[in-house]
Amino acid sequence: MSRIVYGGFQHETNTFAPDLADWDAFLAGGGWPGLLSRDAIWPAIAGANIPAAGFVQCALDAGDTLVPTSWCAASPSAHVAADAYERIAGMIVDGISAALPVDAVYLDLHGAMVAQTFDDGEGELLRRARAVVGPDVPIVASLDLHANVTAQMLEQADILVAYRTYPHVDMAETGARAYRQLQGRLAAGVRPKVAVRRLPFLIPICWQCTDIQPAKGLYQQLAEIEKDVTHMSFATGFPAADFPECSPVIWAYADDQASANAAADRLAAAANAAEASFAGKLYSPDEAVQYAMGKALSSARPIVIADAQDNPGAGSNSDTTGMLRALLRNKAKRAAIGLIVDPVAAAKIHACGQGERIRLAIGGNAGLADDQPFEGDFFIESLSDGKVDATGPYYHGFRLDMGPSACLLIDGVRVVIASRKVQMADQAMFRFVGVEPTAQAVLVVKSAVHFRADFTPIAEEIIVGAAPGFMPMILRQLPWKNLPAGIRLDPCGVGFQAVD
Repeated sequence: MSRIVYGGFQHETNTFAPDLADWDAFLAGGGWPGLLSRDAIWPAIAGANIPAAGFVQCALDAGDTLVPTSWCAASPSAHVAADAYERIAGMIVDGISAALPVDAVYLDLHGAMVAQTFDDGEGELLRRARAVVGPDVPIVASLDLHANVTAQMLEQADILVAYRTYPHVDMAETGARAYRQLQGRLAAGVRPKVAVRRLPFLIPICWQCTDIQPAKGLYQQLAEIEKDVTHMSFATGFPAADFPECSPVIWAYADDQASANAAADRLAAAANAAEASFAGKLYSPDEAVQYAMGKALSSARPIVIADAQDNPGAGSNSDTTGMLRALLRNKAKRAAIGLIVDPVAAAKIHACGQGERIRLAIGGNAGLADDQPFEGDFFIESLSDGKVDATGPYYHGFRLDMGPSACLLIDGVRVVIASRKVQMADQAMFRFVGVEPTAQAVLVVKSAVHFRADFTPIAEEIIVGAAPGFMPMILRQLPWKNLPAGIRLDPCGVGFQAVD
């Protein structure tokens, strides 16, 4: 039995996005529980699909003593504000210090956090934790599949363990894997050897999905190769963080360096060989709607369009209007789109009342040059307080709070309005305002991939639309400044060159 201190600090940072993640963003949670401390953590996360829940449950089952510090997450956005970073990191590090002596430290991290003051938010947190516990106490962390894994993270942690699915249906299982790795580390008494391979190209997030090729096959190979070593991970990276260590990374741990090297080399060779396959068809808004409407004529199930570039799970604001305009321009019927996040519009809708008509401008508030608010005459079909019990596998175990929400109807198109950013990744996020997703011909979801976990079973087909947003699926469109020279901005694309 071990004494383990744990905490969590999760943020995926899009350095091109408009809004900082401030203290209030972590209090709100963005679809996850708001900031939790000490004994409040476990009751709030028990049974949920997050890494800390999987880790803690394994530790409790083994009879370990768990000492909680703090746990928090915020909706993806621009940089973590300096004061928020210091307050939260301080709570975790102070909690670790107060818990000493301990046998180990576990941290539930994302791996793609960029703070105003630190490009490598997780590496800095791990450095501070290491300074407190010293060189011999094991530190293990779980990471998102989209982690931009840095040299400092690998140096400061004994073992890093990343998700293997996107949609992330294995978050709790990743926490359990991290616990098993910690047990092996404690039994061995020494850190394993590590081999690291950084891929020379960025991967758009919509083509990182592990339900489709080539990622599906690569993670199957990872599981086979891992049989020869202690552990392997492959983080396909979050390709909207403008700093020098933004890239996909493969790493392997083993008792000896040669075994770690061989495993990492095998998977890296397979990933590099698959570079050209990390691609797919992107539809313009009009193309997407026209294709979906045509397919819907002969289908009893909805065609789902991913409004991938306005995905709030990648830092966008979930409020652009390009796909809504395309639905209306092409006279779509039995169509629904969500979530359009606009708290000002939501307040006006609630003030007007259910069953009323309202002329209103919605969305388009993020400041994108190619997007504006949409103004129209709407019928208010339903209102909600925005509190929803998730039913799908991604948000499993959580109650979402989207704030005052509504369903608007305009010319055969239903628009789900919310007040708070939450990625549309659960069928319940349509049903809570009376929209039955299975009864629609066309569904537009503001998500890149996570929606697939709950929507694939009801979809006739899924396609990816490219309407305005802060997460382009063609990465060379971003105004990069700080990447390493030569890294390809898209698979088989041009290499980055800094402009003086």
